[in-house]
This record gives sequence, C-alpha cells and structure tokens, in this order.
Amino acid sequence: MPRNWEESTWPQFTYDAGALEPLEAEFLLRSGEFIGAFKHVRPDDQENLRIELISEEALKTSEIEGEILNRDSVQSSLRHQFGLGDEQAGVPPAERGIAQMMVDLYLNFSGSLTDETMFGWHGMLMSGDRTIKTIGAYRTHPEPMQVVSGAIGRRKVHFEAPPSDRMAAEMGAFIKWFNDSGPDGTHPLPTITRSALAHLYFVSVHPFEDGNGRIARALAEKSLAQNLGQPTLIALAYTIERKRKAYYEALERNNKNMEITDWLLYFGGTILEAQENTNKRVDFYIAKTKFYERLRGQFNDRQEKVIGRMFKEGIDGFKGGLSAENYITITKAPRATTTRDLQDLVAKGALTRTGELRHTRYHLNLSDPTAPVRS
Repeated sequence: MPRNWEESTWPQFTYDAGALEPLEAEFLLRSGEFIGAFKHVRPDDQENLRIELISEEALKTSEIEGEILNRDSVQSSLRHQFGLGDEQAGVPPAERGIAQMMVDLYLNFSGSLTDETMFGWHGMLMSGDRTIKTIGAYRTHPEPMQVVSGAIGRRKVHFEAPPSDRMAAEMGAFIKWFNDSGPDGTHPLPTITRSALAHLYFVSVHPFEDGNGRIARALAEKSLAQNLGQPTLIALAYTIERKRKAYYEALERNNKNMEITDWLLYFGGTILEAQENTNKRVDFYIAKTKFYERLRGQFNDRQEKVIGRMFKEGIDGFKGGLSAENYITITKAPRATTTRDLQDLVAKGALTRTGELRHTRYHLNLSDPTAPVRS
C-alpha cells in the first residue's frame, strides 16, 4: 500500500492554490457574519453560549472516535475551567479531560505550537485511560501504527503511519511547519489551506498511541483561530460527525500521495458548512433567549421539563418532532394530562403542531411575533 510519508518529496504537499481561493474568500465573509451575530448576544448570555458551543464540539469530537460522553459533566467541567463555578461532583476523567483541552485551545489559541502543547492535550484526553502505555509523549512502541477497521480476521488496513523511531524528527518538522505557516510566520498560508493541511499532515504522522483524531481537529481549529486573530467557536467536529463516513473516506483517499487538492476542497467545504452551522446555533440561542423572555412563568413543572429537553436537542430538535409518547416518557404524566399540557403549549404559542392522531408532532415555535415582517 502506498503511503504519503514514503514519498521522496515528503512532507512537501502539492495542491492547486487557485481552487481554494473562492473558499478562502467565503470563509472570511462568514467569519464577519459570526462576529456580528455574536455581538448581538447580550454580554451576560455570551458566557452561556460559549459553553454551549464548546461543549458541543467536545462531545462531537469524542463521538467521532466512538466515545459517548455526558453533556452535563462536560459543561460543568467547562464552567469550572473558565472560572464560572465549582465542578459538580463525580465528573469522569474523560469529560474533565476533553473540557480541559477545549478550554486550553480557546484561551491559548495564539501561542506557538510546541511539543509541550500537544503533550498537555494528550495527557488531558487520556487521563484515566489504563490501556495507553505512553501518555503525554509521542509513541515509542516498535509495532506498526496502523489505522484499521473490521473484525479480527477480516481487518482492513486503511493507513500505516511512520515508525515510532521517526517521531521526534517528524514532529519537529511538523511543529516548525505549523509555526512558520501562521500569520506571523516566515511562510504564511491562507486560512483554510493551512487548517486543512495541518489536519492531514498531523494525521499522516499519527504521533500518539491514541487521540490523534481529536488532536488533529484541535490543531485545525487552533490554525483557524490564529489566522482570524480570535477563537472561532466553529462547529467543526459537529459538522464532521454528521457526515463521518465522508470524513474518513476523504482521509483515506488523500494519505497515499502528495497531491492533496481533493482533501483541501473537501475540508474547506466542511469548514464553510461548519461556519454555517455555527451561525445557525447562534441564531438558535438568540431565539431561545427571546422564547423564554416571551413565555417565562407560563409553564407548569412538566411543561418546563419538556421545553428544556427540547432545547437540549439543539438546532436539529427531536427527530420527526415531539410526540405525545415522548412527553409521557419525559414527564411520566398520564395521557389525559399530556394532552392538556400539549394543547396549552400550542395555545400559548410555545409549540406548533403538525399531523393528526398518532402522527401528531410538536415543534418549538421560535418565530418572534415582535419581529417586523419582510415584504
């Protein structure tokens, strides 16, 4: 199987820079839209929105790797890391570790990349993991580092990374490239180009025993933030997770040679989609704030619980909408009470209703009745 790092020109990737120019311009435009939208969030709500956006990224970057974390624990640890309160008791190491990494990425995005940066992230991610021999350092095992899938006996090797005895040299070259390609470096690269390259380059080296995907996505976000001069809060992992198969297919297509225009176009499109999703999430949060301002104090305890649960689903909402059965499951209310509660929520303008009989579904009504109508 051919591997890019075995090429004589490694790590000098080649690509069509002109093909990226429209994506680069669109990224900068959408970045301005996000900054403008975020400024419309009240200062006392910006911290809550920041926690929601970062926690979603923490959850999704872990979910891409098949690790399902507890949202409440991640958010509690994030609030504690940002100095917004005490951490709740019993937060597991995985939730605390990803929260620590995300906060470090947010607060220290502008700093130069070093071995210590990534060793720190790896130590945070792997805290509590007893299966990893080398934590907070590059791998040293003599066995080949392979990315595989499938059951034992039918495993498919998707990629094999450079041997462990090359890690010091490979990562020294990567760190130098990353810092040199930054906005203040000796060879600055455009925003999307640099972020996409950083991800693929790092994954191709695969320097750690585990956690390489999560750190690669963190590096992509650090690169974006450095080029913009501020944290992006971009929904990159959220967007990748929704199309995870396409993500892995793109990685596999582009780890065999040094011409990577295909990867840059794929990842650039993903970044733009992530920006759009981020802006939607900001709009959703603003609509949520206005929703509660409009209807605060009008819900009973059961309704409050269900509305909170619906908002927790985020911009995607309940798949297919909230059903009466969902309501009963969440509240344990009798069916007659459920019917009255739902009818009341529709009458108050909190929910909209679609369908009939057993196909009846309910959705959050986030339209602002005070907003001017566009003609």
